[in-house]
Amino acid sequence: MNDQLKFHLSLFVSDIDDTVNFYQTLFGVEPVKVKDDYAKFETDNPGLVISFIQNPKKVRADFGHLGFRVESKEMLTTKKQELEAKIAISLEEENTACCYAFQDKFWVNDPDGYEWEVYHFIEDVQQLAKKQSAVSCC
Repeated sequence: MNDQLKFHLSLFVSDIDDTVNFYQTLFGVEPVKVKDDYAKFETDNPGLVISFIQNPKKVRADFGHLGFRVESKEMLTTKKQELEAKIAISLEEENTACCYAFQDKFWVNDPDGYEWEVYHFIEDVQQLAKKQSAVSCC
């Protein structure tokens, strides 16, 4: 029995095929289940179960953003290189102050506009500096 906890998230989407194509690229894994109006991915790193329900009337991409943290600048560069050939990088930021921390990061948007932040944490800061993130991250 695996005692690892996994975070679960479910999002409404407009088109399940577009969504599956995007998330296959973002996560680098195949979905574990796909139906005409539903898809589910499970990842081990990070531990995530994410499902998508096709329901265009309920799509709300303005709730905030999603993301994941990588452990090094090298990992951030590698992930960016893997994605940028297939997914448009909407913004790239280096040594930016966001949420009381300096970070290097880039952003991608899924087909419904859900924002994904991929970032490397550099260090905590006590207050937001003058050079802040170009997006409303906090």
